[in-house]
Amino acid sequence: MDSLHRRLGARMVGFAGYEMPLQYSGILAEHAACREAAALFDVSHMGQADIADAAAFEALVTGDITGLKPGRQRYTLLTNAAGGILDDLMVANFGGRLQLVLNASRKQDDAAHIAAHGIAITPHFERALLALQGPKAAGMLPEAAQLKFMDAAEIAVAGIPCLITRSGYTGEDGFELGCAPDHAIALAELLLARGAMPAGLGARDSLRLEAGLCLYGQDIDETTNVIAANLTWAISKRRKMAWDFAGGAALRDALEHGTPEKLVGIRLAGRAPARAGAEIQLPNGARIGRVTSGCFAPSLQAPIALGYVRADCAADGTELELIVRDKPLAAEVAPLPFIPHRYVR
Repeated sequence: MDSLHRRLGARMVGFAGYEMPLQYSGILAEHAACREAAALFDVSHMGQADIADAAAFEALVTGDITGLKPGRQRYTLLTNAAGGILDDLMVANFGGRLQLVLNASRKQDDAAHIAAHGIAITPHFERALLALQGPKAAGMLPEAAQLKFMDAAEIAVAGIPCLITRSGYTGEDGFELGCAPDHAIALAELLLARGAMPAGLGARDSLRLEAGLCLYGQDIDETTNVIAANLTWAISKRRKMAWDFAGGAALRDALEHGTPEKLVGIRLAGRAPARAGAEIQLPNGARIGRVTSGCFAPSLQAPIALGYVRADCAADGTELELIVRDKPLAAEVAPLPFIPHRYVR
């Protein structure tokens, strides 16, 4: 895909060991295209892999995998014994096999971790993955318009065999399309010709932050407790009955007794954003946490952030001060997501 990105005028940056497009025409225009029409992202740095043993894999994650029906996909968490998050991932049931979509920075470690537990895993890290996102995405991909949110199917697009899910990382309706690497440019050019705007990492980050979605390595990592990250919903109902997965005992305890800190949404009063690492204080100067992600939200025309605060300070409306360049910026805890999700269910 590199030649296409450069032909389209992308500004390239290093990300998770890859040269990736940060932007093409501009982050604001690409962000608006996704919210108002459709944008196309190259997310081929993500790792695709297949496994067959759902029951064995289920012992490593928080989701109900054996109950995942063919043609459906689920978000889940790969956890360690302490209840920390080794990765957050998608699992799709394509009938005879489960397809995993792993974060780029974690895919090699994930594959090794899964294999170390005696589970056969077949990496397909060479495969391309495109994300078509936005309210007009379905009109640009009529081949998959029948799918509902988190459906998964093998569908040919203009003769190109694809693994397609109706999902994404923007809060908008959309699709992720996996294909063989030698078909990637043709598939991308087809979707661009149908009206999608190419978009890069910059817009992808502002879109996911407005949607209140965590970024692995920034908002969550292997030291992050699932409950503290407000990802309790990713523990399937059946799994909460037995807690028979890695870290289950620790997470049951955290759910019953609480965690010292909680991830919250934050809205700042002015226009200056607070970036990752900014200290969070109460108006009296007490230090209670730190920002993990922050940006100026184009859809809100206001700065927003995610961050961890002391659990007793996590209620919506709690007044905060974020320290940016040694100056306090007025802010408050805000409900998530900042922008309502618009998935087609």
